[in-house]
Amino acid sequence: MLRRHLLRATLGLLTLATSLVGVQVAAAPATAAPVRTVYYDASRAGEFTTNFTQAAQIWNSSVSNVRLVAGTPATVTIYVDSGWPRAYVTGLGSGRVYMGWQAVNQGYDRTRIATHELGHILGLPDRRTGLCSDLMSGSSAPVSCRNAYPSAAEAARVDALFAGGLVPGYAGGAAAIVAGTYVWTTG
Repeated sequence: MLRRHLLRATLGLLTLATSLVGVQVAAAPATAAPVRTVYYDASRAGEFTTNFTQAAQIWNSSVSNVRLVAGTPATVTIYVDSGWPRAYVTGLGSGRVYMGWQAVNQGYDRTRIATHELGHILGLPDRRTGLCSDLMSGSSAPVSCRNAYPSAAEAARVDALFAGGLVPGYAGGAAAIVAGTYVWTTG
């Protein structure tokens, strides 16, 4: 313990002395959060496989603390059915996604739906703002909306969740992710 105090005092004096003669000592860089890989299986997504590949690319280009990769063992499985698109989230980065034909038949953009549903898997709730610029506004945005990219706030939220942190405007951190069901519906 005495050695630790002497070391700190010596480093403090060295820093003071170098600053007086104009030499700067660089601080150690902050350690970045490790990138987490979330594997998804779109083999059951039928004609929507390409949309989920695009959605994964969109998320990968928008965030830095998580990577969506097609492969096994997958923690995310993607299906297609005749209902509304929905996500069954079992934890941060895990769950099931259903690409439902009902929204597609009404004219909603396939890639926007896929990216939105993966957003739930990445920890984002529905935020029915009605704005096309908000990916998580989902079906509250007009049917004509083709934006499949998360807003800066949505991307920052995902990065913070996968780094274990908080983002202003959202309650809680990664521990606040609650398993649940998110359904893309109008109304």
